[in-house]
Amino acid sequence: MPQHAAAAGAPAIGVGFLGAGPVTQAIHLPSLARLDETFRVAHVMDVDSAVASTVAARVGASHSASMESLLDDPAVDVVAICSPHQFHAAQVIAACRAGKKAVLCEKPFAVSADEAAEIAAVSAETGVPILVGAMHTFDPGWLAAEELAGGLLRSAHTLRSSIVLPPNARFEDFATEVIARPAAPERDLEDPAVVAAVLEGGILGLAIHDLPLVRRFVPDFADLEVLRAEAVRPFGYVVLVRAGGRTIELTAQISSGATAAWKPDWTFEAVGPDSALTITFTPSYVQAGSAVAELTAGARTQAAGPFGHNGYEGEWRRIAGIVGGTERAPAASQLIDDLRFAVAIVDGARARVLEAAA
Repeated sequence: MPQHAAAAGAPAIGVGFLGAGPVTQAIHLPSLARLDETFRVAHVMDVDSAVASTVAARVGASHSASMESLLDDPAVDVVAICSPHQFHAAQVIAACRAGKKAVLCEKPFAVSADEAAEIAAVSAETGVPILVGAMHTFDPGWLAAEELAGGLLRSAHTLRSSIVLPPNARFEDFATEVIARPAAPERDLEDPAVVAAVLEGGILGLAIHDLPLVRRFVPDFADLEVLRAEAVRPFGYVVLVRAGGRTIELTAQISSGATAAWKPDWTFEAVGPDSALTITFTPSYVQAGSAVAELTAGARTQAAGPFGHNGYEGEWRRIAGIVGGTERAPAASQLIDDLRFAVAIVDGARARVLEAAA
C-alpha cells in the first residue's frame, strides 16, 4: 500500500485550515484532492467569513471566522496554518495545546529564534509534531539529490538559489478560481526601510524554500556575514552571503510588464572542486511533478527525476506517515536552526542596507 494511503477501513484524516487565501485555495486543496483516500478537508477558517464560507463550500467542509471554533472541532485532526507570518507562532502553539495529531505551518513557522524555541518547547510538552511548509524539502527530486550528492555535501564551496517567476496570480489562476486575492502593495525602493522590508519578505517568502537545502551544506553558520543585499525592481532581491567557508548566492526576480514573458525558472546549485549538483524545481503553485536533479562529476552525469508528485503533495504524504506512525517529524532542533539561519540572513541584509544608506 502506498505510504500516503489510509489504512484499510480507517477514516480519512480531517484537516482544518487557518486562513483561506490563495495558498490554501491554489496549493493545498488541489494537493489534498489527489490524496482524497487519505485526507478530507473538515473545517476552513478565515477572518473574512464570506471567504471561509465560499472556500469551505467547494470541499464540503465546515467554516468559521475564529481559530477557537476550528480548534474545538473534533473533526479536525491536523491543522494547516496558512495565515500571515505574524500569526504563525501563536497559532502553532494553540494547535499543539488543542491536542491535534499534527500541525503543518506555512513558512516561516516563526519570525524570531525566541518564537521558534517556544514552539519547540510546546511541541515537546504536548507531543504534537510540526512540519514547516518549505515545499522543496519534501520534493522527491531533492530527496534523490541528497542521495546523489555524497561528498559534495562537505566539499561544495558555492551554493546558489536562482528564481525567476511571474506574479503568483498567473499560476494561482491555473490551479483554481481564487477568491479575494489580496492587492499587491506599492513599494518605494528609495526608502532604505522599505528596501529592508522587501528583502525580509523575499528571504522569508521565497528564498526560505531553498534555505533548508543550503543548510544541508552549511551546518555551521556561526560566522555568517551578508556581503551584499539589494532589492530589484519590480520585486526581487540579490543577496550574497558567506557562511561556514561557503559562498551563498540568493537571487530572485518576479517578472512583469516587458519581462512578463520570461521563462519561469527555479534552480538550486551546489558547486564543488570536482562535482556540481543542479536541481530544477517546478515554479511555485505549479502542480506538475517533482524537481529534476543532475550531479555532474567529470564527464559523468547522473540524473534523478522527475517523479510523480511534487513537494506540496510530499508535505501531506509526510503528514499521513506521521499520523499513521510510519514516519517521524523533523527534529525541533532542525526547524529552529533552519529558522535561525534565515533570520540571520534577514538581519544581515537589513544591516547592510541601512549601512549603505548611512
